[in-house]
Amino acid sequence: MDNLILFDDPTIRGSLLPFTFTRPVADIRVGILKISEKWEKYTGHSAGFFTQEYLSAKFSKKNSPALFINGALLPDPQVWNAIRSLQSGEALWKGNQLLALQMDKPELFGIEIAKNKYPVSYEGEVVLVQKTWHIFQFNAAEIKKDYDLITADRISQPVGDSHTIVYAPENIFIEAGAKIKAAVLNAEGGPIYIGKNTEIQEGSLIRGPFALCEGSTVNMGAKLRGDTTVGPYSKVGGEISNSVIFGYSNKGHEGFLGNSVLGEWCNLGADTNTSNLKNNYAPVKLWDYTKGGFANTGLQFCGLMMGDHSKCGINTMFNTGTVVGVGANIFGDGYPRNFIASFAWGGASGFSTFQVSKFDEVATAVMKRRGLTYGQADKEIIEKVFDLTRHYRIWDKES
Repeated sequence: MDNLILFDDPTIRGSLLPFTFTRPVADIRVGILKISEKWEKYTGHSAGFFTQEYLSAKFSKKNSPALFINGALLPDPQVWNAIRSLQSGEALWKGNQLLALQMDKPELFGIEIAKNKYPVSYEGEVVLVQKTWHIFQFNAAEIKKDYDLITADRISQPVGDSHTIVYAPENIFIEAGAKIKAAVLNAEGGPIYIGKNTEIQEGSLIRGPFALCEGSTVNMGAKLRGDTTVGPYSKVGGEISNSVIFGYSNKGHEGFLGNSVLGEWCNLGADTNTSNLKNNYAPVKLWDYTKGGFANTGLQFCGLMMGDHSKCGINTMFNTGTVVGVGANIFGDGYPRNFIASFAWGGASGFSTFQVSKFDEVATAVMKRRGLTYGQADKEIIEKVFDLTRHYRIWDKES
């Protein structure tokens, strides 16, 4: 295998908006790692991406003979053995779903091209992230798989604090530079992964499966239930259950976040709460970008889906099954609507548009705090997303 390229399946990508407005499918984090990082560990190759053209400056594609793998496919040893056995010109299918394709000329790749290649049927089970709620729904199993992948044949750092209470220490792995003070770590129900240069402050209660990625902080007194991932360079506090935070985002204060997904560069104001269960216990409906309306998830528990660079003020209350696009800023009294368009500015009393020039100012300041630069590639992606989502901002048409 010369190169690894993870492709956006057009039958899946739209159902993963708003997260795929700003990233390829394989850049989604589920478990400890991003999907791309999982495949890099399996294959031993760095990944390129076959994605939307406007994302390609930031997420580049590779040339020369390449193995294409569906970016929504979560790896396991069985499916990897089938993929690695492909010969040039062979395509691996699970029913009508293309899983992988070995090609000598990657510039010719396409789903229709794959249909003309020699088909190989995969008979085993596969797991694909096809809906936004799959990110938190699959998270517990993926934490366990990633934990084994990351920690195999390695020795954990010690807890190093006599005031921290540990249950099932054999299921806890601590990377170098982590600081833990007077916390309770219960890994009886699943592994706990504590990443490099992280901090768990006094009084924190953590149940596995749980992952705290590099450079992140758990604030004092946090209550972190199982099946939760806190991506790199994030800060969390209050109560969190079965949620995934991609990275560089903050939920640092009291308030509840459950069965939810936060993109990168999000911030939840103090005492923000998300409802993840309807009062009548009915299945939750969630905004579906491919349908242009709400679709039944079949889930009893589903909270907040928030795209990159979105933020909310203190005491914000999100209804069950709320979807927030990219670059929104939500504040004010009452419950905002269940679908909030990208670059919305306001709340329950109404919205105006958060213009790109103002967005750039905020993004520059926010990323600078993490020692990063809001660069030209980021700006061009945001400008494109602003245009792609213009028709959702109905208040612009009404004014």
